[in-house]
Amino acid sequence: MGRGNDGARGKGTGRQGGRDSSSSKGGNRRNAGSTDHRGKSQARGNAPTGKPTTRGGKNQVVGTSRTGNPVTKKEYIMRKKSEGSKSKPDDGTIRLNKYISNSGICSRRDADIYIKAGSVTVNGKPVSEMGYRVKLTDEVKFDGQNIQPYKKQYLLLNKPKGFIAPRKGERASKTVLDLMQSAGVANLHYVGRLGRQSVGLMLFTNDLEMANKLNNPNLEMRKIYQVALDRSFKHEDLMQLRNGIAINGEVIEVKEINYVEDGRNNEVGIEIHSGKDNIVQALFEAVKYEIKVLDRVVLGGLTKKDLPRGHYRTLTDQEIINLKMI
Repeated sequence: MGRGNDGARGKGTGRQGGRDSSSSKGGNRRNAGSTDHRGKSQARGNAPTGKPTTRGGKNQVVGTSRTGNPVTKKEYIMRKKSEGSKSKPDDGTIRLNKYISNSGICSRRDADIYIKAGSVTVNGKPVSEMGYRVKLTDEVKFDGQNIQPYKKQYLLLNKPKGFIAPRKGERASKTVLDLMQSAGVANLHYVGRLGRQSVGLMLFTNDLEMANKLNNPNLEMRKIYQVALDRSFKHEDLMQLRNGIAINGEVIEVKEINYVEDGRNNEVGIEIHSGKDNIVQALFEAVKYEIKVLDRVVLGGLTKKDLPRGHYRTLTDQEIINLKMI
């Protein structure tokens, strides 16, 4: 009896002890786990905040320095602010690499490479110094070719009636340059002058070399006009112009002349390549006709297709290449 009770009590104590032991172990494990969890959280919380990371925030790495070290977003912003606060020379000069970049040839970074390689001269002298500054009046050449500190642009205008193409130094109201103001291109020069009452195609560019070339009166450039005369155009007069006629002692060649298809007898189409001013008017005056309407429909291969009156457009790369080949 005594042993049984002792055994029962022993077993009971054992079971109770087992439960306590298990509970204690489990509790210890839970406590250990909790301690570990808190420890890890605390470890993350105590991590250095200035360490570069690929995640967002001020410590996000946005690039590398010239020495190869990572640059954080915060460092980049501070450096830009510092650069912006530095005083810039106000002597009318700009960095040579910016001058080249503004010309549209390449980026500033690539310009530095070309400068180091000796591809650039300023006022006839090669320059390979980084940070070299030039004046806008300096002569800068890239691979032997003159360049300007702005990208060359070429625009085609379908000129409306009532606007004049002023000559150099001439003051006038309602000029074709007024029509081009919205293009936002400085130093524009026109090619193919038209009078105030004439309409049609005119070319505009800030490429002075190209403008001077195309405006040369000795350059033969294809131009087609449609004109409306003051009266019916006689066939014998048409043939006289087709065979060529002398203007101021010089025979002007007419490439093609004919009546406008489905037009009236006083509407004529004429193709000439002469670059002389007012040459079309002079041709018809030579056979005793007055032009009432003059419309240039083709200029050096450029046409009015999809270009309403009073509007302009930018030339395509291929059109620019074609013009340079004239």
